[in-house]
Amino acid sequence: MRIKTALTASALVLVMGSAWAQADQARAEKIVSGSCFLCHGESGESSSEIFPKLAGQHANYIAKQLENFKSGIRKSTAMADMSSRLSADDMLALGQYFESKPVEPEAVKDTDLAAVGRYLFNSGNKYSGVPACASCHGKDGLGSANLPRLAGQYASYIETQLTLFNQRERTNDNAVMHAIVSKMTPLEMAAVATYISGK
Repeated sequence: MRIKTALTASALVLVMGSAWAQADQARAEKIVSGSCFLCHGESGESSSEIFPKLAGQHANYIAKQLENFKSGIRKSTAMADMSSRLSADDMLALGQYFESKPVEPEAVKDTDLAAVGRYLFNSGNKYSGVPACASCHGKDGLGSANLPRLAGQYASYIETQLTLFNQRERTNDNAVMHAIVSKMTPLEMAAVATYISGK
């Protein structure tokens, strides 16, 4: 009897977990179709390089960025307004929604520049002290729960973010990025961005 009760309780937890997951999915779909799709697309594949692709991005990272926009730690007039209406649960639901979407890598426009970027991403620049991007973001550029997925992101978006880190206009993520990009040339930023966008 005790075993049967334990099995019934386990089944109930699974059913309840599934119901919560469906509710979160429905909530995320409603939010996306109400506002997110305008810039980021229904599946997180933005139609403009101004806006980051969110497809395949880590759920926790998306939730953190939304919270940072809401609190003002990360600056964006548009995103401050959008995120002001979101709860912490909404943010995580959106993160999970976008993380589940397939990623489409960018077509590399400059193979020579991408080759330089590949070297920098994997080995860094020992002459200027720039460490390998792969040491934090992984050789495949997939990052982790707390570090962004860079693979497949728009090259121009990555380059813009590196520039913002260098100018101290983006300060919401760890200070390591400030130290790294301060040693990078504009050419190195463009090269790394070009390479990883095609992964």
